[in-house]
Amino acid sequence: MYRIKEIFYSIQGEGYYSGRPAVFCRFSGCNLWSGKEEDRQAAKCSFCDTDFVGTDGVNGGVYPSASELAHKIALTWPMKQKTSVNPLVVCTGGEPLLQLDGALISDLHEEGFDIAVETNGTIAVPESIDWICVSPKAGVALRQKRGDELKLIYPQTGADPEEYTNLKFRHFFLQPMDGTHCEEATRLALKYVLEHPGWRISLQLHKILNIR
Repeated sequence: MYRIKEIFYSIQGEGYYSGRPAVFCRFSGCNLWSGKEEDRQAAKCSFCDTDFVGTDGVNGGVYPSASELAHKIALTWPMKQKTSVNPLVVCTGGEPLLQLDGALISDLHEEGFDIAVETNGTIAVPESIDWICVSPKAGVALRQKRGDELKLIYPQTGADPEEYTNLKFRHFFLQPMDGTHCEEATRLALKYVLEHPGWRISLQLHKILNIR
């Protein structure tokens, strides 16, 4: 059984695949914050900008089986004929690895999808995931120390980018922290990237374009 906040088709707004069309499957729940505003300040991740509570979003609900959820995701992809590029599903949250399991991974692959996961890195990612994006949080133990991209929200007190440069990721991104100080965060992230060219800047393209 899978508790899903929402399933929708859009473009990937962040990181390496920024601009690529994808189906987003947002899992309900997280292990670093309840999602309730009254718990935000005491949470291990207090700056989350996403609503992942409940199952009331577009195509949200409680899906009783992996096959049913995978089929719903497949129906959300608009192109029914085969193309040179596989359809992409981005499993996100909240923390998707609290629910994403081998059965769902297998059924999504059977539907023809490449599977990307966006995780806080506190839970090991199954080997069969096609693209691993880890977004570490300050003061939280990291279990997933390798993958395709590491996307650090910046600046975070206690999360110096240099702490992560020796990890086994192919791409390293700094993403300015959203919120009231976003302009300053963007300036600081740009300054850091220019001084440390092993990093790249990630902007939230979907917000710039005013789409979901």
